Amino acid sequence: MICIEKVMDKRALKAFIAFPSSLYHDDPNWIDPLYLERAEHLSNKNPSAEHIEWQAWVAKKEDKVVGRITAQIDSLHRELYGEDTGHFGTIDAIDDPEVFSALFTAAEDWLISKGAKKITGPFSLNINQESGLLIEGFDTPPSALMTHGKPYYAAHVERQGYAKRIDLLAYWMRRTDLHFSSSLTRLMDQVRGKVTIRRLDRKRFSEEMQILRQIFNSGWQNNWGFVPFTEHEFATMGDQLKYLVPDDMIHIAEIDSVPCAFIVGLPNINEAIAGLRGRLFPFGWAKVLWRLKVGGVRTARVPLMGVRLEYQFSRMGPVIALLLIEALRDPFAKRNIDALEMSWILETNSGMRTILERIGAIAYKRYGLYEKQL
Repeated sequence: MICIEKVMDKRALKAFIAFPSSLYHDDPNWIDPLYLERAEHLSNKNPSAEHIEWQAWVAKKEDKVVGRITAQIDSLHRELYGEDTGHFGTIDAIDDPEVFSALFTAAEDWLISKGAKKITGPFSLNINQESGLLIEGFDTPPSALMTHGKPYYAAHVERQGYAKRIDLLAYWMRRTDLHFSSSLTRLMDQVRGKVTIRRLDRKRFSEEMQILRQIFNSGWQNNWGFVPFTEHEFATMGDQLKYLVPDDMIHIAEIDSVPCAFIVGLPNINEAIAGLRGRLFPFGWAKVLWRLKVGGVRTARVPLMGVRLEYQFSRMGPVIALLLIEALRDPFAKRNIDALEMSWILETNSGMRTILERIGAIAYKRYGLYEKQL
């Protein structure tokens, strides 16, 4: 018999966070997230708590946790897409249809009580955080802040009446394979005189973070499922990036001294925390710092990139994106970063996909976002 329990206290939350460690114990590509980071993510310390209401559950069988799920209501999403929207997320479970059915029933009943008639997901906790159900690319570890999963998840989700709405893609590129053809180089050279690419100014860090937020919200506003970043969310993200990302791995493009685009290169934190089993203490924190600052990591991810809307459909928009990608090449080489993940990219974003494929990137992971009408 499957028993569903609400996560209502710290002890239950600890079990909720810890469950994937046992589920993926035999998966060589699984990397335990840091427990402290996950606990903070699922707390009021997460600035998205200002506009997201959520509830978590665990499924138990013979008093053993065998699954978990969350359900969320995002007021910012509802302002844009209607008061009947809701989301699910953080879905993990053993290969058992009864467990998936019980978990989704609990999540859907809660969402219905909040007025939801259309459910999308998975998100943890919204589209600006970990998103998507892995459906291709199980044979490699997830990059920082990306999800992993089991190959059987998609079939179980679909059995609950969910249909694929859209896919998110992750592109992989070796630094030595980064190649700008002669035609692309000519376009880039024509634009260089009009665009200034500069490094982040750490002396104005807070101000710079809000510039990035404004560009992101402008550039992404017409994308599927877009929800704007709040000032608090981006400021908090900046506090984290400040210690993880060197200044020369955040670049801003300007035209006539006005910021118009940006790119962030993030050292792959998952490399640094691999093998720690989610624990920073007593010595995990020292290992992470050594791996990031001394030993170095060999891969990176571009989690944030944006071009203001007014430039996206101009001749300059794609070229600005190329100039920003080019700006990361030397910083990566200096740190012996061998490969880069660009993620995530909407499958419908043909412009960015074409750019990445023309410079040598390959789509190597696919994540599905699902939808159900109640």
